[in-house]
Amino acid sequence: MATRFTAPAASTELPSVEAALLHVASKDERPINYTFEPPPGVPWRTGKYVDVTLPIRDARPLVDQLSIDVQGFQFLSVPTTFRNFQDAAAIKSVYHRECEALIKRVTGASLALAYDHNVRSGAVERRTADGVREVARRVHGDFTAGSGPKRARDELEGAGLDADRLLRSRFALINAWRPIVGPVLQKPLALCDARTVAPDDLVLSDLMHPGRKGEIYSLAPNPAHRWYYVPKMRTDEVLLIKCFDSDGTRASFTPHGAFDDPNTPADAPPRQSIEVRVLAVFAPDA
Repeated sequence: MATRFTAPAASTELPSVEAALLHVASKDERPINYTFEPPPGVPWRTGKYVDVTLPIRDARPLVDQLSIDVQGFQFLSVPTTFRNFQDAAAIKSVYHRECEALIKRVTGASLALAYDHNVRSGAVERRTADGVREVARRVHGDFTAGSGPKRARDELEGAGLDADRLLRSRFALINAWRPIVGPVLQKPLALCDARTVAPDDLVLSDLMHPGRKGEIYSLAPNPAHRWYYVPKMRTDEVLLIKCFDSDGTRASFTPHGAFDDPNTPADAPPRQSIEVRVLAVFAPDA
């Protein structure tokens, strides 16, 4: 089943592509997704999904106007000297620190704690033995109003920090997304302007990890949504995506997901990217 939406009149002046984004089809069912091979007889995913064909606007003309606290995502030109994206230990010890410094510089946070990452490839369909994951096509938000504070507390306590004190201040969960091979020509990332998402569009969903259960938002279709992407992103470019914010006056849950760009060349290499999730705390004494 597929649905087609047209663009809101206010954004038709931007270049765009028409492409399908995979949404949850029903708000009445709570989807379950496994990140590892489920028990025998249990499906990898439950829930009904629908491809919605809609305009995805070129955000490059807007990059200087985008704000992680307004639209929920921000584009930055930030080169990195790190290259060893096949080494999980090196990513944690070196690249995580780089992302923490970036988040502190851009947001003004007093504390930034990088706590996990995913390396993704358009060439795989399931997580590989070395941890590389498939590209996420289902549009989603990484955390919910319930799981965001829980994850923040877990990470602070796990780092030996005073979660009770720090979480009295504003805190946010931010995803730093970067291509590791560029430019990205296949399965680029689409992002929804958080201001266009109504609370009723967000559908609670379970994300099953080995030994624990996470909670994310799936997204139901709504013609009011405005979608953007940055075509041909390079390895010296980064998208910051807001996944949760304890300050309800700012963008909080920014839906995002990969799509098949109709302009993709037939010989385009698979998309390869890394996303690092960072907890930012805005405590004056952190």
